[in-house]
Amino acid sequence: MIRLATIGTSTITERFAAAVAATEGIRIDVVFSRDIERGRAFADRLGVANATDDLESLLRSGTVDAVYIGSPNGAHAAQAHAAIAAGVHVFLEKPATPTAAEFADLVAAARARGVVVFEGMRNVYDPGMALVADLLPQIGRVRLVSFGQSQYSARYDLVLRGETPNIFDPALAGGALFDLGVYPLSALIHLFGAPSSITGSTVTVATGADGAGAAVLSYPDHVAQVSFSKIGVSRRPNEIQGELGTIEIDEITAPREVVVALRGAEAQTYRVDGAENNMRYEAARFAELVRGEADASPDQERTLAVLLAVEAIRAADATTGNEEGGRR
Repeated sequence: MIRLATIGTSTITERFAAAVAATEGIRIDVVFSRDIERGRAFADRLGVANATDDLESLLRSGTVDAVYIGSPNGAHAAQAHAAIAAGVHVFLEKPATPTAAEFADLVAAARARGVVVFEGMRNVYDPGMALVADLLPQIGRVRLVSFGQSQYSARYDLVLRGETPNIFDPALAGGALFDLGVYPLSALIHLFGAPSSITGSTVTVATGADGAGAAVLSYPDHVAQVSFSKIGVSRRPNEIQGELGTIEIDEITAPREVVVALRGAEAQTYRVDGAENNMRYEAARFAELVRGEADASPDQERTLAVLLAVEAIRAADATTGNEEGGRR
């Protein structure tokens, strides 16, 4: 049994805990929070017996095998390094780290210490994404891909009132690109590998974080468009256009309806019987890696490629991005 500690008391950690409860071979034994009263209350909600506010002692205690890091993005790297140094496996909530270099350092440290460092990217482990991959040959040579994820954040209302919630705080690596844009980027790189070039632009909100944006990623024989927003909504499907037909995906974070429309043929709809909480698939993958049943390198390489794509979008945006009220 893999004994797990959690860092972070947010909704996403609670959702992850529910996924772990549905996964064999792994359980949560300890909750860490800098505020011990909050930690105990959170542990009670999860049905976990133990809570602590001493992370270093927890990591060195030998009572946990792995740690889930669901703290603000900017804290991930330091907490992960502390766990790795103690010989503890690391599950990082997405995005793994604010920069590609930080994640590469974590991978090197984990390999040297003989532990796993892993980013939870729920859509790439979902059976719906596996179905999309299986269907790709039907549409022939891929020429155009369009993926997106837009979800209006209630915390944007706080921004409009002059506040800076964590998810829109650039000092904590907040913003739409890291919170939502990594989903279509991860799906794209999972299916097609790293692109040859990237450009993009974002809209900056009052806190200095990006609220929405888009990118174009080029491949040798096709081009991909990726969009993301936390200040608006979208009802458009995701598409993969090939020379023989098109694949339409309802939801890039959890594909549940996939339509294949071949030229000259009636469209065929595939429905996926996947878990409502599809974090259970990433939890199962992490357990598999910790048990040594698979190599973590492909997972880590995809994470690194996504972080490099994020950096390329930000670099392109440095001179072309928008902010509220007009151009920079």
